[in-house]
Amino acid sequence: MNKSLEMKTVLVTGTAGFIGARTSAFLLEKGVTVVGVDNMNDYYDPRIKEYRLSLLKQEANFDFYRLDIENLDDLAPLFDKYRFDGVINLAARAGVRWSLLDPFIYVRTNTLGTTNLLELMCQNGVHKFVLASTSSLYAGQKMPFLETLPVNEPISPYAASKKGAEAMAYTYHYLHGIDVSILRYFTVYGPAGRPDMSVYRFIHWIEEGETMEVFGDGTQQRDFSYVDDIAKGTVAAIHTATGYEIINLGGNRPYELNHAISLIEENLESKAKIERKPFHKADMMATWANVEKARTILGWKAEVGFEEGIRRTVNWHRDNREWLKNIPLP
Repeated sequence: MNKSLEMKTVLVTGTAGFIGARTSAFLLEKGVTVVGVDNMNDYYDPRIKEYRLSLLKQEANFDFYRLDIENLDDLAPLFDKYRFDGVINLAARAGVRWSLLDPFIYVRTNTLGTTNLLELMCQNGVHKFVLASTSSLYAGQKMPFLETLPVNEPISPYAASKKGAEAMAYTYHYLHGIDVSILRYFTVYGPAGRPDMSVYRFIHWIEEGETMEVFGDGTQQRDFSYVDDIAKGTVAAIHTATGYEIINLGGNRPYELNHAISLIEENLESKAKIERKPFHKADMMATWANVEKARTILGWKAEVGFEEGIRRTVNWHRDNREWLKNIPLP
């Protein structure tokens, strides 16, 4: 493993997001002061973000600011007020299909927002940066995906905006010596997940007895990753000096969507009503992470198996069904 870094105060952007909330929670458990920012946008129903945020606000060493990383003038005062040891950028516009409708907001948040953070880090002597990136960059590459593969042909504005963020992070590493860990996440799922993601949607549709949409025949494969594993990998990255590294975080085993649906049916003891739709051009047929670098550099590996992760996720949905059933799917 590489040199470990002491982190007393960390800025976490997208702190009310799915991965951001769990990452913040694990940092808080370690006694780190977390300054969280989130614009609480309505890409999906903000009540889920408010739920996650309410849990974080119970901790004394958590400060929250509602602001947007696209706005440099709003971000700058935080760097005056706090002495950050590191920055974890989890604020992002996510979702492949939505990026086709408004590519501009993806560029503003994912690429410009990243640049704003890097510039403020440079100005204020903050030397450690963790950037959330995506497996979507590997479209068309040979599996399992290695971090050294060329990813120069993104097939969605979402992937392209993340590629831009990665490139900008390298520039600031090269010019200013910022230590950068880029984490390419693979299909994250779990309790309090994003309503636009497949596992959340499948559970909602089956639980409510509604007809569910599946694009393609369901044989497409995803390297599903449980949110706690991803958050722990992110925490490991902020505590590790890497120089400049791109690191995959994934379950290291792909599963068909049809298998995911079957597991959810078993846990809910209910059958899905499925409407098949054409496979989307901007989607990938399969993802599979090679995670050897994460093991070597971060001492990390996924611990929660897919069957156990689905069980925990379904149980959370059952426990929170009364308010979740009023959350519309985006």
